[in-house]
Amino acid sequence: MEPRIAELLVRGGIVTREQLTQAQEKERDNGSSTIKELVRLGFTSEETLTDFLAKHFGIERVEINPAEIEDAIFALVPPQLVQKHQLIPLKLLGSALTVAMADPTDLVAINEIKFITGYGVRVVLASPSAIKKALERRFGGVSYDEVLKKFGDGEMEVIHEADDVNLQELQQATMEAPVVTLVNAILADAARRRASDIHIEPYEKIFRVRFRVDGVLQEIMGPPLRLRNPLVSRLKVMAGLDIAERRLTQDGRIKLKMGMAGELDVRVSVLPTLFGEKVVMRLLDKTALQLDMSKLGFDPKTLEDFHEAIHKPYGMILITGPTGSGKSTTLYSALSELNKADVNISTAEDPVEYNLVGINQVQVREQIGLTFAACLRSFLRQDPDIIMVGEIRDLETAQIAVKAALTGHLVLSTLHTNDAPSTVDRLINMGVEPFLLTSSINIIAAQRLVRRICDNCKEPVEVTADALINLGVDPAEVGAGFATYHGRGCANCNGTGYRGRLAIYEVMVLHEALKEMILRAASAAELKREAVKLGMSTLRMSALQKVRDGLTTIEETARVTDTDKGFGSVFSMGF
Repeated sequence: MEPRIAELLVRGGIVTREQLTQAQEKERDNGSSTIKELVRLGFTSEETLTDFLAKHFGIERVEINPAEIEDAIFALVPPQLVQKHQLIPLKLLGSALTVAMADPTDLVAINEIKFITGYGVRVVLASPSAIKKALERRFGGVSYDEVLKKFGDGEMEVIHEADDVNLQELQQATMEAPVVTLVNAILADAARRRASDIHIEPYEKIFRVRFRVDGVLQEIMGPPLRLRNPLVSRLKVMAGLDIAERRLTQDGRIKLKMGMAGELDVRVSVLPTLFGEKVVMRLLDKTALQLDMSKLGFDPKTLEDFHEAIHKPYGMILITGPTGSGKSTTLYSALSELNKADVNISTAEDPVEYNLVGINQVQVREQIGLTFAACLRSFLRQDPDIIMVGEIRDLETAQIAVKAALTGHLVLSTLHTNDAPSTVDRLINMGVEPFLLTSSINIIAAQRLVRRICDNCKEPVEVTADALINLGVDPAEVGAGFATYHGRGCANCNGTGYRGRLAIYEVMVLHEALKEMILRAASAAELKREAVKLGMSTLRMSALQKVRDGLTTIEETARVTDTDKGFGSVFSMGF
């Protein structure tokens, strides 16, 4: 965004000078743009910005429908120029080409279009997200069939033993254009679909590629089995791994430059299986990291409890849930809020997923003895105020974390448990004394991720009263007309009806009554019932609130909170 527009937003009262400065700092950290950061930080909205610019410059604002744009019009402007400047050619009237842009002051783009097309340019305004969606629909799709045609139809002997591999031929194959093109197409398509993981999986007679989108795996393509070794080796070369070693696990990283989309970190894990090496890649989009706690999915009451706990001077904050449930995002959000110039924050992570300025982050390396426990012991000699431990995996780590919390430090960490109350049992089973837990823990938050209904194809849907009651909805509320929604499926969500995810939380504050129950060795179920009486919302109760708000479906609620049966609501618990 041009500096001139940034100043106009301040003068027009759209954002404050402080908000603009904060967005510009985030822009430098994330490699994004000021306008994206202003919206992402919640200081304004794309609608407000676009309306303001349209009124200020006296330019028409339009809604873009890609289906209505003629191919001949799009062909007037080279695709490279369209992608570079994020603009949409809409129509040609006489000698004037109408072009939709998000930044009407981008004279470089306007002059380039005039020079290349020979037409005058009439600028109209559209929101950045609308332009992005139109470009994705126009250019974002990947034709894997076209890519695979470049390999030809020749057969190749399938190699099963590592000793049979000709490394020189394999190294050469990884650099050939068709293999490079296929790998680039897979990575670009995964980024376009907002996939969190890519699975490259060899079997005895098939070879497949799957993406995890919004928490659910989808099969994308099935390359010929003969491409197994070249494709996997290409990824290993990109990640700096040893292509000669095919018997042991390997881990690496790839850093990609995605053009206008910025940089993308890819964490690569290679696992030797019976029929070859399986590769799983975790895509880490730094610009998509949500660090605003108010937008994570907390209900107002749970957000208030969590916010109060993290601002205490000492004690322990525990985040629980399975892998991929968003625990790291919640921790990073809390650390981002606590990250001030007057505090010393150190973290031990495995792996370090995102770099946070102002925080001392340490990568755990267990193979050389740099374990979570070793990091913790070292942190305590570094004059820390706040410590974050990526995961409590053993008694030694748990004991040091508890002692740190008891000696004036704020400690944040994670565990893998089904819900908040069962975390207490897990720590006691590890060997931590109950009286130490009650003295050190401030709060325990369990979380999951549910898929969000696609806004583009969202519509009401009827659900039987029995289904709602069985899920935990109060019959009185059902009788009053409990509204439910779903997505019918569209191009925007690839026909799934869902686009994006949001978190549901179960936040258990350790009140005195709960501490007494822990000391009496109460079960997790007893703790949960008492916590609900004291005002805790269970995971299912949190998910049902998202259903009431029209953000997710009852199917998602049942799928994600299946282990929470019997605790869906105060009604279902008999209170």
